[in-house]
Amino acid sequence: MSRIGNKAISIPAGVTVTVAEGNVVTVKGPKGELTAQFNSELEIKVEATQAEVKRPNDTKQCKMMHGTTRALLHNMVVGVSDGFTKTIEINGVGYRAQMQGSKLVLSAGYSHPVEMAVPAGLKVELPKNTVIVISGADKQAVGQFAAEIREVRKPEPYKGKGFKYSTEHIRRKEGKTAKK
Repeated sequence: MSRIGNKAISIPAGVTVTVAEGNVVTVKGPKGELTAQFNSELEIKVEATQAEVKRPNDTKQCKMMHGTTRALLHNMVVGVSDGFTKTIEINGVGYRAQMQGSKLVLSAGYSHPVEMAVPAGLKVELPKNTVIVISGADKQAVGQFAAEIREVRKPEPYKGKGFKYSTEHIRRKEGKTAKK
């Protein structure tokens, strides 16, 4: 029995959830609009202040999709009402970030600056040139772009240089010691 799938999704004021034919769900809110298509076997019921995902039977496929569908739908509702945010910290001498129009330009110790186009629907802010804040309504898009930025220069364990999430802890290693 899926415990996540059985929980009802509360819909805040200002957010509308509509289910079209083929389980195409559209969620509109103050932060934007998201659309996703879910498994047609599942039944998505939308009432005034809550939504529920029901499965018709206990087949393996229905059980697998029940909790996943509910979690994705909940993330859509949270995304259009509150939004999602990832923060990346940059550590290292000469490592920095700057915005040039709709491009994020990273100086990461390479012979050239790394330019990354900001995907549509995402907002990138630089409170400092060593902090990148990515925000948007789509949780998957925010996490994917943050992972792509981190991949430019992963944090290394000896000096801690690189791009890391603000919530991430880098386990430090001790360097080589000289023989006496």
